[in-house]
Amino acid sequence: MADSAQAQKLVYLVTGGCGFLGEHVVRMLLQREPRLGELRVFDRHLGPWLEELKTGPVRVTAIQGDVTEAHEVAAAVAGAHVVIHTAGLVDVFGRASPETIHEVNVQGTRNVIEACVQTGTRFLVYTSSMEVVGPNTKGHPFYRGNEDTLYEAVHRHPYPCRGLSSACLCHQVHGGLPLVTCALRPTGIYGEGHQIMRDFYRQGLRLGGWLFRAIPASVEHGRVYVGNVAWMHVLAARELERRAALMGGQVYFCYDGSPYKSYEDFNMEFLGPCGLQLVGARPLLPYWLLVFLAALNALLQWLLRPLVLYAPLLNPYTLAVANTTFTVSTDKAQRHFGYEPLFSWEDSRTRTILWVQAAGSSAQ
Repeated sequence: MADSAQAQKLVYLVTGGCGFLGEHVVRMLLQREPRLGELRVFDRHLGPWLEELKTGPVRVTAIQGDVTEAHEVAAAVAGAHVVIHTAGLVDVFGRASPETIHEVNVQGTRNVIEACVQTGTRFLVYTSSMEVVGPNTKGHPFYRGNEDTLYEAVHRHPYPCRGLSSACLCHQVHGGLPLVTCALRPTGIYGEGHQIMRDFYRQGLRLGGWLFRAIPASVEHGRVYVGNVAWMHVLAARELERRAALMGGQVYFCYDGSPYKSYEDFNMEFLGPCGLQLVGARPLLPYWLLVFLAALNALLQWLLRPLVLYAPLLNPYTLAVANTTFTVSTDKAQRHFGYEPLFSWEDSRTRTILWVQAAGSSAQ
C-alpha cells in the first residue's frame, strides 16, 4: 500500500455504503483518498445518487447484496485491499425483531470477517456503536469518559446486546488471524441524512411549530457530525497497515467540537433556526409518568407484534438513553493516527440546518 506504483490501484469496499454514515464514507473516500483505484459500494438498497459518482476518475462499483448472505459478502470482498464495514441495523424503537438484529449485526459481521480471512483481505475498519458501552440499564452516567474508562456495560435491549457481540467478534480476530482490525465507536451521529432529526422536525411542524421538553437540560449527551465520523474512517483505513502494531484490535471513540447538551437542546441548535420552539425550561411531565408510559408502550408493542408494527419513539430503552448523561473526552484517535475534525462545529451546524430546511420543504 505504501508503494507509489500502487497509489491509484487500491480497492476499497464499503458495506452499507448507501446508509446514513455509509454514503458519507463513500463520498469522503472519493474526495480525500488519493490512492483509490476502485470503490465498491455494497448495500441491500442501492441509491440512485451512485450513478453521478461513476463519471469520475475512480471506478465506482455498485454491488447489491446482503451481509447476511455469506456468498454475496465473499464475492464483494474478493480482491479488496481494505474493507470499511458500516452495514448494520440501527433499531432502538423495536421495529425489527431481536432475531433480525442478531442476523444482520452479528452474523453479518461474522460473514465480513470470514470473507476477509478467506480472500486474503488484510485490513478491516469496523463501525461500532457507543450503545455497546452504554448507557446501561442502571442509568449510570458516563461523564467525559475515554476508551479506558471503566463502565459497567449491562444491557437488555437487543440493539446494544447484539452490538456488543459483533464488536467482540472483531476484537477476537486480532492476534489469531492475518487480519488487522480496528473499531470506531461514534456517539450520537447527526448531519445530512439523519432520519430521526428529520422525523423530529416533521413532528414539530405537525404540532404547529412546537416541541415539548421531556428531559432535564442538565442531562448531557455527546454528539458528533457525520462528516467527521466519515473522515475518521478514511484516516483509520489509510493508516491501518502502516500502524498495524499500534492500531490493530483498538477501539476509538469518534469525537469533534460539537457541544455537550441535552438531546433536546442539541436538536434545537438545528430545529430552532428552522422555525421550531422548545416549550418548557423543565420537563412538562414527571419522570415517573414517562417511565409508566414507556413501560406501557413496551407492553403494547409486545401484544400487538403478531398483528401490527407498533414502534413509538418512547420506550424504556430510549428513555434511559435520553435521561442519562453520556459524554466522551479523548484524543486517542489523534495520537494513534493523526485525526483532527475536518468540519468545525459552526460548519457542521450550518450544513445540518440547510439540510433540515431542504428536507422540510420537500415534505410540504
